[in-house]
Amino acid sequence: MKRLTKLVAVTCSSLLLAGSAWAIDLTVVSWGGAYSASQVKAYHEPYMELNPDVNFIYDESAPEAVPKLRAMNEAGNLTWDLVDSIASDAIRLCDEGLAIEVDIDEMLPPAPDGTPASEDFGDLLVSDCIIPQIVYSTVAAYRTDVPEWEGRVPQDICAMFDLENFPGKRALEKRPINNMEWALLCAGVAKGDVYDVLETEEGQDLAFATLDKIKDETIWWSSAAEPRQQMADNEIKLGSSYNGRWFDLINVDGAPVEILWDAQVFDIDGWVIPVGLTPERQEAVVKFLHFATDTQRLADQAKFISYGPARMSSAPLVGKHETLGIEMGPHLPTDPDNAKNIFVYNFEWWADYRDDLDAKFQAWLAN
Repeated sequence: MKRLTKLVAVTCSSLLLAGSAWAIDLTVVSWGGAYSASQVKAYHEPYMELNPDVNFIYDESAPEAVPKLRAMNEAGNLTWDLVDSIASDAIRLCDEGLAIEVDIDEMLPPAPDGTPASEDFGDLLVSDCIIPQIVYSTVAAYRTDVPEWEGRVPQDICAMFDLENFPGKRALEKRPINNMEWALLCAGVAKGDVYDVLETEEGQDLAFATLDKIKDETIWWSSAAEPRQQMADNEIKLGSSYNGRWFDLINVDGAPVEILWDAQVFDIDGWVIPVGLTPERQEAVVKFLHFATDTQRLADQAKFISYGPARMSSAPLVGKHETLGIEMGPHLPTDPDNAKNIFVYNFEWWADYRDDLDAKFQAWLAN
């Protein structure tokens, strides 16, 4: 693994200064939709109130962060200052020398009780280059008003592959991640063996054979907004998306939909600082991150979207939704009732195999 020089620490005194001696625009790359809106409300707007000389420019290219940062690096033209990244992409960027290694305890504040940031984030520090923000999950949901199901209700993720009992269109993401794991689970592979099996040609063939059963009845999505809208329009009966999208559809729109928490796939999302920033821009980014990743700010994001904060000290501070007034704890993927049968996503494995399986998956879709 390539390793970069540790990020030069910025002293706490300079980090805590409100205001700035010079105006600066920072381009922040994220995912758009409800997630970006939650970041703006929880982090960016409060930060700009304290630092009126800082302005954020928003880019929704996070799904293409790896290839785009590769291209910028090759061209010597970095136009991004801060990137929101899933863990496996952060690992790839770190390995390729495109992201800065960070010293969590030097850069970020401790928990309110003095616990160092590295201990507060704990096992979520899966890469030297990522600063975790939230735990979210890719999870299935289904409509509760499907006459063809004759009163049957999906009990586990294998309903996704059961067209006999649960006929109708479904939606899955247009990538191998999550789909391959679910397919193997429903082909009888034990949870603890999934990645060992998926590493083999035979295991990949088994996953594709399982997906073949529903291929013609599946709408493949690239943006998480798509299955949400398809479910709202009754175009699909069953599908996958991020748990925050389903929360919004159910609790804001009042759609007749339920989340199927079985085999939800936990993932980590966090900040990555690209290599190549000027010292001034890098310092501005670090100052913002010191503010945006403290205990209270991470808890505040849960006021706007149903994702679990990455700091352990933030969990007790999660309260009600800012506008809906409902308690958010029971709607988080980390809630004990929702996490009874999770699937643990293997970030390192996908960092190693992603490019190869992406190519195979797209070829399978095209056949």
